[in-house]
Amino acid sequence: MPESAVSARPALARPGAAPGDVAAVWSVVTGMYEAYATGDRAQIDARLDPEATIWDPAAEPLLLGKPDLDRVRDERPESGDGPVGSGLRPYDPVVDVFGDTAVLRYWLRVAYAPGPDGTPLRPELLRNTAVLRKDPTVGRWLIVHLHEDVRQAGGAPETA
Repeated sequence: MPESAVSARPALARPGAAPGDVAAVWSVVTGMYEAYATGDRAQIDARLDPEATIWDPAAEPLLLGKPDLDRVRDERPESGDGPVGSGLRPYDPVVDVFGDTAVLRYWLRVAYAPGPDGTPLRPELLRNTAVLRKDPTVGRWLIVHLHEDVRQAGGAPETA
């Protein structure tokens, strides 16, 4: 999706999705990215079911639960190796709710600071699907599956 097509429409609730559930589901994901931006792993994990499955673009196999996620996290390059992220923005959510299960589709834009020579770097654009379940014991939504699909690789110099 080209940068010019990035929009910020309100969450689109499809049939069966009450406004309160749409807002709660969307806040789980936006809160996860806010926690990521501050490096708060505990707050990220608080939004994930411990057995959640994840298709992470940096990992070939399906991640099965928190131990796999932690392994991939620990294998990621240290900060300072490569482009420097300057912001995350999830947008254009579409939500379906089926009882205690929700399906959320959205875009994620990862911005990068200019390169060391001041060259602007292209943002990364990801198309995402998250499946959430309402935890019956506390009534809050948790991500049970996340699928990230890179549509535009980022961190490279912008081209004319």
